[in-house]
Amino acid sequence: NGNDLIGAIVFAHGLGGTAEGIVKSQYFGRFADDLGIAIIATKAASRAWALPGSPSVVPREGVDELAYFDAVVADATRRFSIDEDRLMATGFSAGGMMIWTLACHRSQSFAAFVPMAGTFWRPIPDSCTTPPTSIVHVHGDRDKTVPLKGRKIRDAQQGNVHQVLKMYGKFGEFGEATTENIDRLRCENRSNGNGEFLSFCLFADGHSFRTDYLKTAWHMFERAGKL
Repeated sequence: NGNDLIGAIVFAHGLGGTAEGIVKSQYFGRFADDLGIAIIATKAASRAWALPGSPSVVPREGVDELAYFDAVVADATRRFSIDEDRLMATGFSAGGMMIWTLACHRSQSFAAFVPMAGTFWRPIPDSCTTPPTSIVHVHGDRDKTVPLKGRKIRDAQQGNVHQVLKMYGKFGEFGEATTENIDRLRCENRSNGNGEFLSFCLFADGHSFRTDYLKTAWHMFERAGKL
């Protein structure tokens, strides 16, 4: 019933991943139980999300990823006891690229965004189409698959994470950064006059994923009153 609504994480998989793999993961199951939330696993139409600037091998014809996420959220909140005001969008690698796109063009659909080891494909957008929101970007400081500076893949180029954060910082009018160590993450946190925050959090490793980082981010948003 309406008194038993729970928060949820909407997760976007990486290259070649599956929604089924996320749902069956014991790590995600334990993570969801610990936080008392639901996991909503999404699936790209192809091996990777069809995003602007992505390698030409990804079919884009007739694929609208933003509309897909609109439909997933509408369906999940209609069918299950999920609080639509406590949704966190997150994803790893190619999924992190999808999350940056959602933050830029669907900021009002989620309370929080956590792109992990992902960025925009070049050209990086100059601004976004929906209002500034709160984002925690998580990345390994020795990532060679999606380096912080980006890398070329066939006819495409990954965007520089620092340039993406600079663009969004300007777009959202976020102030000066303060540093903070949170669990295993080293974060630079910035906020704006509307109570939104932009955090850039590094961990000491390469292109790797841990649900611990998601739990830390969830608690950061909880403390800020976003979830």
